[in-house]
Amino acid sequence: MTRMRTETPEPIRLADYSPPAFLIDEVSLAFDLAPNTTRVKARLNVRRNGASGEALKLNGERLKLISVAIDGRTLVEAERSVDAEFLTIPNLPDAFVLETEVEIDPQNNKALEGLYMSGGRFCTQCEAEGFRKITYWPDRPDVLSRFTVRIEADKAFAHLLSNGNLVEAGDLAGGRHYAVWNDPFPKPCYLFALVAGELDVLEDRLVTMSGRTVDLRIFVDTGMAPRAAYAMDALKRSMKWDEETFGREYDLDLFMIVAVRDFNFGAMENKGLNIFNSSLLLADPATATDMDYERIESVVAHEYFHNWTGDRITCRDWFQLCLKEGLTVFRDQSFSADQRGHAVQRIKDVKALRARQFAEDQGPLAHPVRPSSYLKIDTFYTATIYEKGAEVIRMLKTLIGPEAFRAGMDLYFDRWDGHATTVEEFIKCFAEVSDRDLTAFFTWYEQAGTPRVQLASRYDAANRTLDVEIAQETPPTPGQPTKQPVPIPVRLGLLDHDGRTQAFLRDGEALDETVIVLDQASTKVRLTGVDREPVVSALRGFSAPVVLTSDAEPRDRYLLLAGDPDLFNRWEAGQELARELILKRAKGQPDEVGEERFAEAMGRSLSDQAADPAYKALLLILPSEPDLALALQPADPAAIHEAREALRLRLSVHLAEDLRRLHSGLQETGEFSAEASAAGRRALRNAALELLAANPRAETAELAEGHFRGAGNMTDAIGGLNALMLIGGPEYEKALEDFYVQWRSEPLVVDKWFAVQARDPDETALGRVIGLTAHPAFDAKNPNRLRALVSTFANFNPVRFHDPSGAGYRFLADQILAVDSYNPMTAARLVDPLGGWRRYAPELSRLMKAELERISKAEGLSKNVFELVTRALGEDGAG
Repeated sequence: MTRMRTETPEPIRLADYSPPAFLIDEVSLAFDLAPNTTRVKARLNVRRNGASGEALKLNGERLKLISVAIDGRTLVEAERSVDAEFLTIPNLPDAFVLETEVEIDPQNNKALEGLYMSGGRFCTQCEAEGFRKITYWPDRPDVLSRFTVRIEADKAFAHLLSNGNLVEAGDLAGGRHYAVWNDPFPKPCYLFALVAGELDVLEDRLVTMSGRTVDLRIFVDTGMAPRAAYAMDALKRSMKWDEETFGREYDLDLFMIVAVRDFNFGAMENKGLNIFNSSLLLADPATATDMDYERIESVVAHEYFHNWTGDRITCRDWFQLCLKEGLTVFRDQSFSADQRGHAVQRIKDVKALRARQFAEDQGPLAHPVRPSSYLKIDTFYTATIYEKGAEVIRMLKTLIGPEAFRAGMDLYFDRWDGHATTVEEFIKCFAEVSDRDLTAFFTWYEQAGTPRVQLASRYDAANRTLDVEIAQETPPTPGQPTKQPVPIPVRLGLLDHDGRTQAFLRDGEALDETVIVLDQASTKVRLTGVDREPVVSALRGFSAPVVLTSDAEPRDRYLLLAGDPDLFNRWEAGQELARELILKRAKGQPDEVGEERFAEAMGRSLSDQAADPAYKALLLILPSEPDLALALQPADPAAIHEAREALRLRLSVHLAEDLRRLHSGLQETGEFSAEASAAGRRALRNAALELLAANPRAETAELAEGHFRGAGNMTDAIGGLNALMLIGGPEYEKALEDFYVQWRSEPLVVDKWFAVQARDPDETALGRVIGLTAHPAFDAKNPNRLRALVSTFANFNPVRFHDPSGAGYRFLADQILAVDSYNPMTAARLVDPLGGWRRYAPELSRLMKAELERISKAEGLSKNVFELVTRALGEDGAG
């Protein structure tokens, strides 16, 4: 019988923050590694922080306590207390040495937090609260310590790695060996790392801007070193970029990355020893797609950039998580834009923001960039913290200008190096260097929700003036029914009706583009010297994370699609036109004339010889079904799917000749290149094939099969398999079978095989997905495999996930409950597709809510899942 959870966890609140009662300046850890019985000895130099006489309270979970000593004297049980979460020691002096010894079981640690085994190797994951599963410690980010780590293990574990610099290594009796590592920089315990095992290594080196030589090593599975070459190249480019762009030089003698197969996160920035999910590190043309290469480049940069924004300067508390993650996402997005083209990268970043964060802001899981409370911080590694956090930084740069922004970053690095700090102190640096009051800007950190911005314009031909009126409103979100205006930079330019850029005057200054700062509920700006009736191009470059509506006519959007010099807004005009046409059809009011006009405009865009192929590929992709669902209340996934497919079919028929010509003309004949230009050509060729597949004629199936069979790289193989999936039929089933037979020994490729099937919109999709959970290659305990099948189905196959029977919801709820029993962090990440239940039609909403209620009543539910489910239901919980 299912029993309800009987205890309700108490939330942790930002308002309750107090500095740590004790600090630990130095720590020595000694690991005696064994799969089931690892011993960890810790020697901590502890001092009281302030005048408080309170007891020392250390976090510790799943630890077998062997001994505790203070200043060399072993404590008896009466002198300390231990429960499932804490070791408490009262009556302590102001400074002392604490020694503990514990035993842990890495082999049976399936939560993949703390120290665990992956592929026969020891590995750690300590962010956010995993270190407490290794030894007793004040597990909070504002306790910064210098670590010395000794590792002993059998020689079968050939590489013994930890943070910092290797200071000693050697052999021991009994076929064992040891290594001692020292990290000279103080760090919080969440940045601790240890890896031990048989690994191949790819080595390189880099000379920094001051002339220091840094050794670079990437450790991977045996035989996989060649597949780390692109990651190594990305690392070296990242290090140079950070020197040139932010003046940040690497600070240790050695930088290491280790790839592991079993990992809850994408990657982890442990000081000097990054640990990566292997899917974000290993690539070669045969097994990795261009998207894999792109993500490897981005994530390698992101984790390296954390060396300064996260490691050298860290968070005072976990409420400040955006301080390291939002800022570092901004940095990695800027790097990727410099590497791959600013317009293309900006479009991709905004697509990701809208897909994940805008949906989050519209549902019960909405929360500020800096939340005010939580039950488990693991549940706040969200798109709001990361992607919206990055957008806030980007707006800050826009508002104060690039020179002041760089000066503010320099001040931040200088002032807070070696410390844990807060968002307030970060913003204060920019206020000082720009001499601006940024108090109102801080609202972006404290207020949830996506602002709605409305723009109206009126042209006076006689006086050559344009009045632009802009207003903002942010809808209520859980716990925040009333919203304040936020400063919104609206980048704006003008075109004439021939598509030419039109100059104007603002406050007497001649401009062809300006930034209007909307910092009240509404504002009005007059532009003068406007010679011809203008077409307004607003929110250029997506200058703020808002939803913009305007009084523009469809003809204006067609003109912007054809010739806006801001390539983001050119793409956005096409998306807006497509979105309007799809939603009209979904509501039963199809505009066939408008659809044909849109197809003609898309044809003209494809014929633009000056346009980047990667940009054209993005133009061919219509707004996604989840994105469209946000704009239709209540959302009807079946109607949206049918309407979107109808427009895809019209485009496929109308553009068939152009698409076939692109597909044929872009076929590669030379050696594979991972460069952005070559990837852009492949992207356009595969986008053309995918659109052709919307018209499933026999010749299209033949073209898709030829594309798949003739693929010389994984990008094209997956492109062909995806097109065959959209067409269906025996060719698809045979291609699936052949693909699996060819790649069944390659785990990362088999993940792709599962993911293609999870996206299949055919009516049999749910049955196929359920059947695949029994496939010999499916292992729910591996987060990559679970995400490939279950998460892909729930997030990217809305028409089948939202089956009217509710079977898709039941399937996901069953998976959440099963995974929660051994990996709460991964289970919690599956809750989100059910969280938006209020946005859907009543018959679907009721079924989604019922599954959330079923999860909430399950016996032994983790804090992670409990928090997200109760918030989704609108019950008590953190936010």
